[in-house]
Amino acid sequence: MSGPADSPADSRADPDLAEERRADRKGGPGHTVLLALALAVPVAKVAYTVGGGDAVRDVFVGMEPANWPDVLLGMVITDPLLGSVLAVVVSRVVFAVFAARGAVPAGRDRLARLRRVGITVLNPLAVGVIDACLFGPWWGLGTALAAYALRKGVVVEYRTGRRRTHHGHGTPHGPSHDPDYRPPGWLSRAAAAEQGVALLLTAVVLPLLFLVSALDGQAWTSVVACRVTDGTRTTDARLIELSRKGNGVVGWNLDSEEISNGLGCTGTESRYVREPWWRS
Repeated sequence: MSGPADSPADSRADPDLAEERRADRKGGPGHTVLLALALAVPVAKVAYTVGGGDAVRDVFVGMEPANWPDVLLGMVITDPLLGSVLAVVVSRVVFAVFAARGAVPAGRDRLARLRRVGITVLNPLAVGVIDACLFGPWWGLGTALAAYALRKGVVVEYRTGRRRTHHGHGTPHGPSHDPDYRPPGWLSRAAAAEQGVALLLTAVVLPLLFLVSALDGQAWTSVVACRVTDGTRTTDARLIELSRKGNGVVGWNLDSEEISNGLGCTGTESRYVREPWWRS
């Protein structure tokens, strides 16, 4: 990160480096993967759970647009491994975006280091607390440590020159930027390993976990037993709860395969409504 490699002219002459900076400011590949998963996975989850086709459209209409994110939220908060990996990936992507825009303090003085540590630690601590509340203390601890390690890895990437940011008229900066700094070999290897782990989690592990969750045959929300009135006939049925209306539930009727209004609903122990894809 010194000499000619840091000059604005060389940075303009290196299209790969310029593209890397632009990608960092937009969130990089992690941003793209997260956006694609957020759009596609909830639809896949509903389609496999209720059977696809007209049923999917009926379910989303019955949920109303404001409740559509409940599908993704329900998947995340009921699967400890999926929720933890997603928290780690999001934590790193957010940190990388802010770092690329210069939000991470540079410099080697004590105040800059303290601010950098605070920015690096705060978000992993937050996701760790959330994970601990949802899944237990060990999940929370593991998530916080993994998120911190990858966030710290972003700082290491800047120190070793694997990442750079631009401020003002194209001058490259980054956390702990020092034009005379020469990173030791082990630090460069650590930065490369961190990038590899982050890419594996973002591009392979997270999509795979989302796919498994989408095809596991479980409802994304509560399955309730209700009284359903159809004309003059009242029956008991299991509904996938889509929304609450007054003292009743609007849900997908697993018996008649249509939207129904249920009254006197009680929760059921299992959210399984069909066999997982790999057993069918």
